[in-house]
Amino acid sequence: MGAYAALGRPKFFNQRGVRMEAIQSESYRVQLEDVFEGPMDLLLHLIKKNEVDIYDIPIALITQQYLEYLEWMKAMNIEFAGEFIVLAATLAQIKSRMLLPAYEEGDEEEEDPRDKIARPLIEYLQMKSAAQQLASRDLLGDRTFIRPMPPVQADPAGDQTEIRVGLFELIDAFRRILDNVTGEHHVDLQTDTISVKERINQLVDIFERKHSLTFAELFANQTTKSEIIVTFLAVLEMVKINLLRVSQQVQTSVIRLFYQ
Repeated sequence: MGAYAALGRPKFFNQRGVRMEAIQSESYRVQLEDVFEGPMDLLLHLIKKNEVDIYDIPIALITQQYLEYLEWMKAMNIEFAGEFIVLAATLAQIKSRMLLPAYEEGDEEEEDPRDKIARPLIEYLQMKSAAQQLASRDLLGDRTFIRPMPPVQADPAGDQTEIRVGLFELIDAFRRILDNVTGEHHVDLQTDTISVKERINQLVDIFERKHSLTFAELFANQTTKSEIIVTFLAVLEMVKINLLRVSQQVQTSVIRLFYQ
């Protein structure tokens, strides 16, 4: 039996009619490698979340929170690349070095162990900034034969500036929803009443009708932890295959998902 036959009517299509690869694994896992943000993005997220200086990182706190994220993603059946483990080991090493007694007076001054992670973070931020600037530029000749449209006057009162939401902001929002439901984090997706691939099909139907939903609305009618987790994994997969775009309103902090 083919992968689509097991699903009944195949529905892994986007609005352009391009068929998406079927999800075939019985034990479903969302893979972060080469899709979502990497370990440096998680580290930057934690630094921003804790409002600390890159050059003065509270290494014990950040290491603890970093490891908590990895444990949480593992419990959610979210696979992450080996680079996450490498950075975790680096943070642990830096933490250990900072616990060592300082040199006696008169000894050569030792380099701050945190520089080992601060310098790569600064370089990574610079590369990300350069990549975003390049991506925002028009292609050469792209608008050569297009008549420019008159500028549209924005309504200041109705202005709702939106920013792109990364994976770890989405995880934070999901964890807040999950905290309101009792039970263990781990769920057996093999014996669940609904699979991730079935939930994706349901969400496609919903988004085809409504086009966009807030993140909270997705979980409004779900009462069990299993249902909530399966929905979240389905959302991650839909973001991965570019069926959903996620943004957040700056003024209200509301996260909204758009079908595309």
